[in-house]
Amino acid sequence: MLFNSLEYLIYFPIIISLYFIFPFRFRWLWLLSASYYFYMSWNPKYALLILTSTAITYFSGIYLEKANTIENEKKKDNFKKWCVGISFTSNLTILFFYKYFNFINESFLGIFTRLELDWKVPNFDVLLPVGISFYTFQALSYTMDVYRGKLKAEKHFGKYALFVSFFPQLVAGPIERSTNLLPQFYEKHKFNYDRVKDGIILMLWGFFKKVVIADRLAILVNTVYNNPAEYHGIQFLIATVFFSFQIYCDFSGYSDIAIGSANVMGYNLMTNFNKPYFSKSISEFWRRWHISLGTWFKDYLYFPLGGSRASKLKTYRNIMIVFLTSGLWHGASWNFVIWGFIHGAYQVIGYELKPIRNKVRSLLRINIKSLFYKIYKIGMTFILVCFAWIFFRANTLSDAMYIIKSIFEINTPITKETFNLGLNKRELLIAFISLSNLFLLDFIGKDNKIRKIIKEKPIYFRWILYYICIFFILIFGEYGQTDASSFLYFQF
Repeated sequence: MLFNSLEYLIYFPIIISLYFIFPFRFRWLWLLSASYYFYMSWNPKYALLILTSTAITYFSGIYLEKANTIENEKKKDNFKKWCVGISFTSNLTILFFYKYFNFINESFLGIFTRLELDWKVPNFDVLLPVGISFYTFQALSYTMDVYRGKLKAEKHFGKYALFVSFFPQLVAGPIERSTNLLPQFYEKHKFNYDRVKDGIILMLWGFFKKVVIADRLAILVNTVYNNPAEYHGIQFLIATVFFSFQIYCDFSGYSDIAIGSANVMGYNLMTNFNKPYFSKSISEFWRRWHISLGTWFKDYLYFPLGGSRASKLKTYRNIMIVFLTSGLWHGASWNFVIWGFIHGAYQVIGYELKPIRNKVRSLLRINIKSLFYKIYKIGMTFILVCFAWIFFRANTLSDAMYIIKSIFEINTPITKETFNLGLNKRELLIAFISLSNLFLLDFIGKDNKIRKIIKEKPIYFRWILYYICIFFILIFGEYGQTDASSFLYFQF
């Protein structure tokens, strides 16, 4: 079931209405049932996978807490490590089988073929379960939080199962922390008009980003990237810039709808995006982009590896491990691995060149607080991010290399045909107007401030604005005209 579908527009009001009607003690059961129905609408049999992951991490938490009763410190530590090891090994094995087995198998096949050796291991004909990377990481973070003593093991299996499967953020995040979301299932949330309205407004903003901007830009991006041999440098450049906004609007739009849906019921999910394309460095970009995943890797991989507390070489090693893993998390393809490698390399090179940059700024007497310098930094960061997006979006590694080569060989004159990329003049105009609104409201304006300003306006003004937004989405949204109707991060 997609957020941007008629089914969800029917499903969500029913779930919310009955949620507030049911007595508090039954709400967790209602939400758990609704969440599993939501997930099973894609493929019912894969509900067994999320249930398996839930059971493994639930019992790992129980046994980790029981280990605290062991008096012998060495035995206690060993037992806890075994619990964590079993939880991680079993969950990651499931993830590996469904997401990475065929990728690894095909990679070995390619190596053995080049060596003129036989490799007869067959691929498995299985579909990738929707959201498996998201809920697996969320469940594993619970295991680590209990192991580290950040929270006590959850005894209520049903409420823990709801934490893993909570439908607003189940299939594409944010990847929630148990310390934030689990306690909220014990809070009694009453119907609050202002809170419900704020949640719905955020959902509308998410729908606008998804169906008006992302799905419209996807038509142009797919036209070019799915037929690279038919296009040249400037067209690839346009498509790559459009993809940068497509993926942002698609993913942040999903996050807005998820956070808004949860807010309607009284649950607070973590912020997942914070104006990432206004970042002045790659490290800042990753503090603003997919925040829930970035902080997950920082807390559960980067810091355990030693973080930046080790030597310079080990710090760089840790950075590269994190970004290579992040690339592989996004997809079973060498394109994603290279994308992760590029972002890791950006950071390592950036740290190494920092002394040189400081000397150049000092010699040229550049005012780092000036608006011109900030715009320059933002522009350079955006260019670097766009370059990496080529590997993320290209269908194959060879396509990515062809596109890069073509971009750097821009020598084709600009004609009318240059902009014949799947969108007519009307559609391009709508895209630019929509991106301008995105720039003004999402990048320059502070979301909470804008909502506060709207609240202070007369009721007739507010409702006129709401209806304008709804009609704009309905009239100018893209529905079924592109295969981008599903959210991009569902494939991860």
